[in-house]
Amino acid sequence: MSFFKSKASRGFQLPKLGKPSLTTVKGYFMPMFWGTRNPELVAQHVKAATELAEPGFHFADNFFTWARNNSMLDDEAFVTSWTSNVETDADKAIVWRRYILACAAYHCVQLDGDFVECGAYTGVGVKTVMDFLGGATFPKDYWLYDLFEHEEWMLHHSMPEHGPDLETRVREKFKSYPRVKIFKGFIPDVFEGQSPQRIAFLHIDLNQAPAEVAALDALFDRIVPGGIVILDDYEWAGVYRAQKLAEDPWFEARQYRVIPLPTGQGLVIKR
Repeated sequence: MSFFKSKASRGFQLPKLGKPSLTTVKGYFMPMFWGTRNPELVAQHVKAATELAEPGFHFADNFFTWARNNSMLDDEAFVTSWTSNVETDADKAIVWRRYILACAAYHCVQLDGDFVECGAYTGVGVKTVMDFLGGATFPKDYWLYDLFEHEEWMLHHSMPEHGPDLETRVREKFKSYPRVKIFKGFIPDVFEGQSPQRIAFLHIDLNQAPAEVAALDALFDRIVPGGIVILDDYEWAGVYRAQKLAEDPWFEARQYRVIPLPTGQGLVIKR
C-alpha cells in the first residue's frame, strides 16, 4: 500500500515530528474535571501526588497518570495548532483527546475519503486538526454537522456555548477554509443529499446514544478500509454510559470491538 492514495492529498506535506529532549519529560496539570463533589480538594491532592511521582505526569480531563512521555507536548506542530485554537479551560483540559484526533487525522489524511465531524459544537476540535495538517490548505473536504442550539426537550444535555449565534460564529471561524462544509440539522436527516460517499475519518461527539447509533447506521459503511472512527464519550461513565451500552452491540453485530482509551474516547479501525 502506498501513501497519499487520494488524489486530493498528493503532494501534501505532513507536519514533521521534531526531536524531543532525551532527558526532559514535560508534565501537564490542568485541574478542570467532572464528576466530583469537591474539585478543589481533588486538585489539591493530585497536585501533591505529582510532586512525589516520577516526571511525566498528566492531570486533566479526569485523567491522572505519571511516568509518561506526554508526546503531545513534544509535537511542536500540534502544540502550535492546539494553543492557537483553545478558547476555554475545557479546551485546555482535553489536550490528550485532541492529540488523539490529530494523530488519527494524520493517518487518515493519507487515505481516500473525506473527514466528518458529527457534533462540531464550537469547531475548535476540527480547526485544531485542520491547522495541524495544513490549515486552509487542508487537502480534504471536512463535513461538519451540529444543531448549534439546545432546547429542554432534547435528549442530549446543553453545553455552555449552545445558542442562536453559535452557528454564525462557527461559520465565521472557517470562512477562509474552503474545504469545510457546515450543516445544521438533526442526524440522520441532515445527511440526506449533503454527506460524503467515501469517508476516511469520522468523529462522533453527540452526547446521546440514539443519534450516535443513527450516525453509525448512515455513515459506517462509507468508511474506507483503514479509516478511523473516534467516539468521544465511549469510555465515559455516568450520563454517557448509555452510549457504550448502545454502541457495543452495534459494533459486535459487525464483528468489531471498540478500543477503549483512557481519555474516555473509543477507537475503531475500519477493515
